[in-house]
Amino acid sequence: MLTLVTGCRGRVGSTLASLLHQGGHAVRAASRNPAELSLPAGIPAVACDLGDPTTFAAALEGVDSVFLYAEPSHIDDFLAAARAAGVGHIVLLSSSSVLAPDASSNSIAASHHAVEQALTASPLTATLLRPGAFAGNAYQWSGAFRSGHPVDLPYPRSQTSPIDETDIAEAALAVLTDARLQGAAYHLTGPESLTATEQVELLAASSGTPVTVSTVSREAWKESVSPFMPAEIAEALLDHWAATDGSPAEITDDAEKLTGRPARTFAAWAAEHAAAFRA
Repeated sequence: MLTLVTGCRGRVGSTLASLLHQGGHAVRAASRNPAELSLPAGIPAVACDLGDPTTFAAALEGVDSVFLYAEPSHIDDFLAAARAAGVGHIVLLSSSSVLAPDASSNSIAASHHAVEQALTASPLTATLLRPGAFAGNAYQWSGAFRSGHPVDLPYPRSQTSPIDETDIAEAALAVLTDARLQGAAYHLTGPESLTATEQVELLAASSGTPVTVSTVSREAWKESVSPFMPAEIAEALLDHWAATDGSPAEITDDAEKLTGRPARTFAAWAAEHAAAFRA
């Protein structure tokens, strides 16, 4: 059984490819630029640009299952190529944002929602992984930590249940290798709800870097991220943080059901990645 893992430049995809290889499963790593991948010896890499249908057929040749990132621009072409290649199962890295009532129009959820809709309408077996906030989102604060500047937060009391990307990869490994788990949707969260301020405090404790939190306006934060974040995405994030300001985030045990052990805590993630937050 050969698995194609798309998006192997990302933390989830690269970790999953390594886990499959370590477990003795045949795996093919895919990326828009496969020459740039850093993979363990023995994992072949192939070009697969989810925005370019001409790359699909070669990447999918001989493939039985796929770990797929949620790029909607050519999802129908991808699914047609997957069926033609004999793929039977696709695991989608979706998002818990699709659970919102406005998922089809929300800037954060829309791409995931569109791919989910296409997958569930196809005859392929689809397994949907819906993680919430990634623990690795905390890297957005690393520059402030290293430079000694305050961490600017528009909603410091907004709560999430951040999940370690390794837990997502291990959950994907489970559904790819155990047929009993396939064909369902899983809402993946970390084991606790934390405010943005509490996450900053845990990073400060693990890295030994004193840092302060500065509450900034929506407009100031939106302006600070404008060089690298589309305005509609920034606005959707701000609305989400406003809606969760002071409200505990949902916690599920889906990650533990799939991996057989509790999800890693954010404190553990902070300790593992402390070097990135040291001045």
